[in-house]
Amino acid sequence: MRILVIEDELKLAKALREGLEAEQYQVSLAHTGEEGFYIAQTESFDLLILDVMLPRRSGLEILANMRRLGFTIPVLMLTARDAIEDRVRGLDNGADDYLVKPFAFPELLARVRALSRRATYDAAEKLRIADLELDVIRRSVTRGGQILDLTAREFELLEYLVRHHDQVVSREMLTRDVWKEAGRHTPLDNVIDVHVARLRRKVDDPFDEKLVHTVRGVGFVVRQEQDRDQG
Repeated sequence: MRILVIEDELKLAKALREGLEAEQYQVSLAHTGEEGFYIAQTESFDLLILDVMLPRRSGLEILANMRRLGFTIPVLMLTARDAIEDRVRGLDNGADDYLVKPFAFPELLARVRALSRRATYDAAEKLRIADLELDVIRRSVTRGGQILDLTAREFELLEYLVRHHDQVVSREMLTRDVWKEAGRHTPLDNVIDVHVARLRRKVDDPFDEKLVHTVRGVGFVVRQEQDRDQG
């Protein structure tokens, strides 16, 4: 489990990292709001521990912007203020839990474990890559907080591609697993290409970063462009 800790108190940040790593968590640190917001957007984490009072960008601002962008990562807020209105503001901005300083480390661990269990449960219902999110139960799709209007087939196609993100999916795989036409004698290549083109217009065309890519002569892959550049 990867955890990002955004905390400007260096001593506390170091103690959190050492304590969490002793519990076998992978921990990254950021000491300013700007740095933390950048790392949270560019790397993948399972949990965010976020201080409210940060230099250059407040924790509440970071949280509100992340939720606006569609990030669903569980967030545990840390604050030195115990006022009810402060906790309400954090929860209203999308925090999943709140812990007031000073706190006992075992309590923080208990809250981390609880959020981890909740995230594991939610993961069965929601799929996410970059700012694209699929709710498998409600069969709804959002990107950057915008609802995308997909047909039933487009949703099934996108779900399959996202479940296999960073893996090239062939037309044969789509024929077998999405169209359920494994024994078909006539290839569905043209039909699949038309559906992928329509899906791409809805998922990618309105946005700067493209997620659905064609691998010439092989098939398709859903991945972030920065991953493609690095690969």
